[in-house]
Amino acid sequence: MGVWDLVLVGLVLLLGLCGVLVPGVPGSWLVWAAILWWALKDPRPAAWWVLVGATVALFLSQVVRWALPPRRLRGSGATPRMGVYAGAGAFLGFLLFPVLGAIPGFIGGIYLSERLRLGGHGPAMAALRTAMRSGGSSVLAELFTCLLIAGAWLGVVFLG
Repeated sequence: MGVWDLVLVGLVLLLGLCGVLVPGVPGSWLVWAAILWWALKDPRPAAWWVLVGATVALFLSQVVRWALPPRRLRGSGATPRMGVYAGAGAFLGFLLFPVLGAIPGFIGGIYLSERLRLGGHGPAMAALRTAMRSGGSSVLAELFTCLLIAGAWLGVVFLG
């Protein structure tokens, strides 16, 4: 597989990761489609194992999301800025503390957004709890799964 093909797969993965945070955009489907495209063009067994793992992980993620409360983020006062902060926090957490750092990064991003908006620790913690109860946990589950898949793809691409 050529460099440009890998760059395009990476861009679709990035678009899918951003799409997880935007309501109505099929982010996890874009991540899975990018992995499928890569596995079809790269005949190595590792590519197929990543595709199988991505399929199973996304299926389990959907089961977890169905078990969690439905998304009602708009009613909780969630803003697009909060989504950007949460996504950036999850991404940075994932890079700084591989895999598990995405969870505190996501929560920290929401807290930082609300702290800047509301000005104090108490109101920011209350807004964080409200956001996580009204759908933030399902967004976190889907984003974490997609970050795991993207990390597995990067690992196979760079480590062979």
